[in-house]
Amino acid sequence: MREIVLDTETTGLDPASGHRIVEIGAVELNNHVPTGKILHRYVNPQREMPAEAFAVHGLSTAFLAEKPVFAEVVADVLEFLGEAQLVIHNAAFDLGFLNAELKSLGFPPIRATRCIDTVEMARRKFPGAPASLDALCRRYMIDLSDRSLHGALKDARLLASVYLELCGGREPGLSLVAMPARRLCGIDASAWVPKLTAPNEAEAAAHEAFLATISDPLWRTREGEPAAVPVKAAG
Repeated sequence: MREIVLDTETTGLDPASGHRIVEIGAVELNNHVPTGKILHRYVNPQREMPAEAFAVHGLSTAFLAEKPVFAEVVADVLEFLGEAQLVIHNAAFDLGFLNAELKSLGFPPIRATRCIDTVEMARRKFPGAPASLDALCRRYMIDLSDRSLHGALKDARLLASVYLELCGGREPGLSLVAMPARRLCGIDASAWVPKLTAPNEAEAAAHEAFLATISDPLWRTREGEPAAVPVKAAG
């Protein structure tokens, strides 16, 4: 199952007021696990950066002036997203900006039904508790030491970790899937080596005496001779 965890940074809160995307970050997941494939683009918004937005993400007008405009990165964005399900924190915000940019270039909008909103997931799982990305990272003890400023790729990576936890953690189905070096109850099951043991003379004699009490036991060969007592693995 391919999913894309996506985040954007913008010049403000409302695309209808002329605010634009300035950064896009996305992380690919396969069955909830990051594949290592990412998308990261800075975008020239072709307008000044308000001080309020600069305080959030630190992306200045001068820095972004040398970056490509959205029309130059849209092909990369759409190719990376493909038809995957999108995982977004407060999906209406990011999707609103993406669709405004797509509409301005004549592209069809991204359907809201493609999106999983992790804010809604968190509110269902923890009613009444804070559902911000920072709050969820603290709840799940995910390192926030590098988040003095927001960043689209940085936040997408954090959200991928939060999403995994919201889905149930690293064993969402609670199934004990066979994996190398899996540790169960503190024991490294992958390192277990069976210890073979053979019966001693007394045990072999007791086994033979037991067979004598059974009519045509399965433990004897076709010739009627006693079959060897099987060697067993201990543990």
